[in-house]
Amino acid sequence: MEQLIDLVGVVDTWIWYFVFIILVGSGVFLTIRTRAVQWRSIPEMFRVLGDPPGEDPDGKKGISSFRAFTVSAASRVGTGNIAGVALAISLGGPGAVFWMWFIAAIGGASAFVESLLGQLYKRTGHHGYYGGPAYYMTHGLNKKWMGALFAVIITVTYAFVFNSVQSNAIVDSLAGSFDVDTTSPDSMMFKVLVGLAIVVLTALIIFGGIRRISAFTQAIVPIMAILYVILGLLVVVLNITEVPNMIADIVLGAFGVREFAVGSLFGVFMLGMQRGLFSNEAGMGSAPNAGATASISHPAKQGYVQSLGVYFDTWLICSMTAFIVLLSNPTVGESAQGAALTQSALAAQLGDWAIHFLTISIFLFAVSSVIGNYFYGEANIMFLTGSRGAMLAFRITVLVFVMMGAVAALELVWALANVSMALMVTINLIAVVLLSGVAAKVLKNYEAQRRRGEEPVFTGSDVPGLTGLDAWDGSDRVTTSMFWTQQLKKVKR
Repeated sequence: MEQLIDLVGVVDTWIWYFVFIILVGSGVFLTIRTRAVQWRSIPEMFRVLGDPPGEDPDGKKGISSFRAFTVSAASRVGTGNIAGVALAISLGGPGAVFWMWFIAAIGGASAFVESLLGQLYKRTGHHGYYGGPAYYMTHGLNKKWMGALFAVIITVTYAFVFNSVQSNAIVDSLAGSFDVDTTSPDSMMFKVLVGLAIVVLTALIIFGGIRRISAFTQAIVPIMAILYVILGLLVVVLNITEVPNMIADIVLGAFGVREFAVGSLFGVFMLGMQRGLFSNEAGMGSAPNAGATASISHPAKQGYVQSLGVYFDTWLICSMTAFIVLLSNPTVGESAQGAALTQSALAAQLGDWAIHFLTISIFLFAVSSVIGNYFYGEANIMFLTGSRGAMLAFRITVLVFVMMGAVAALELVWALANVSMALMVTINLIAVVLLSGVAAKVLKNYEAQRRRGEEPVFTGSDVPGLTGLDAWDGSDRVTTSMFWTQQLKKVKR
C-alpha cells in the first residue's frame, strides 16, 4: 500500500506542474476574452438566479437556473470545503488560503465560459435537456474522440474517485465524534458499517433520476451552507481581535515572506491551487453537466449562475473553514490532516459539542456531493451509451466505490483525486479556450439585449455561422420571446 501511495504521489507532483500553466494561463486568457465578466457582472449573477424555468421537451416544468445551480453546488460544496482546506493548511500553512482565493478570482471566467458552452450545445431528450463538455467537444469542436475521452475521465473522476473521497471524509469525521482510531485494525468494522449506511442512502436517491437529485440538493444545500457559515462567523466574532493577524499570516505566507513546512513559495501555491480547484471546480468541466439541464431563455444566464457558484464555494464556505482552523493556531507541517483538524479547531473554540455539529455538517456536505458527483457520471454515461444495462452497471459501480472510499487510506484517496482532476481540467480547458470565441459572441448578444432594456432571449440565428446546435436551433425568435415574457410575468405576480 505504501508503494502505491508513493507512486501515485510522484505522478501527482509532476502532472501538476503542467496543470499549473494550463489553469492559470487559461483563466487569465478567458478573463481578458470576456472582459472580466466574473468581476463586473456580479449583480447580474444574482438577478438571473431567480429566473423561472421554462418547459422541458416532455411538456413538464423544467429545471430552473437555481435548481441546476444547487446540483452543481452539491458537488462543489463537499469535503473539499472542510477536509480539503484543512489539509492544505496543515501542509502549506496559511498562505495556501490566499491562492485558493486567487484561483477562484480568475476561475470565475472559466466557470462562466464552460457553463455557457454547456447550455449552448445541450441536447433535447425525452425527459429534459442534457449536455456538458463531452457535447460541446463533439458538436462545437467536431471532435467526438475528445468528447468520448472526457466522458470516460469525468465519469471515473467524479462518480468513482471523488465519491471515494466523500465517503472517506464521512468516516474520518464520524471517527472523530465517536473517538475511533481509524489507523487501528479494530476500526475496520466501524468503517464497513458507516460505508454500508452511505451506500444505502446514495442508492435511494440515485435511482430516482435528475428530478429527485435536484429536489434533494435544492432542499439540503442552502440549509447546510447557512448553518456552516453561521458557525464560522461565530468563531470569527469570538476571536475578532486576532483577525488582522490571521489575514496578515495568509498574505505573508502566500508570498513566502514567512517560513512554512512546504519549504517553497511554489509548494504553497500548488497546495492552494489543488484544494481550491477540488473545491470550486472552476474549469474542470463538471458544472456544465448540471447547468445544461436548466430550461432558460439564454445560454449566458447559466454562465452567470455558475460563476456565482465559484464565489459561493471558495470565498464563502472555504473561507469559513480557513478562519476556523487558523484562529485556533494550528501546528502545520508535521502531518497531513483533514476533517479532524477542523473538528479539533472547532472544539477548541466552541467546546466538544462542536465536534458533533461538524460531523453532521460534513455528513450532509459529503452526501450531497456524492449525489452531485453521481449525476455528472450519469450525464456522461448517457453520452457514451444509452443502454439501460450500462446505466445499471454504472450505478452499482458507484456504490462499490463509495464503499471502497470508506475503508481506504486517506493519503491514497486524495492523491488519486489530484491526478484524475488534473487530467480532467487539462482536456476541458483546451476545449473551452478553443471555443472561447463562440462564447464571447453569445455574451455580447446577451449584453446588447440588456442594454436595450430587454430580457435576453437567444436563438441559434443570433450568432451567424453557429453550427452544432440542437435545443437552440430553429426556434422562432418572436414566439420564443413571447413565451419567456409570459414566464417572467408569472413570477412577478
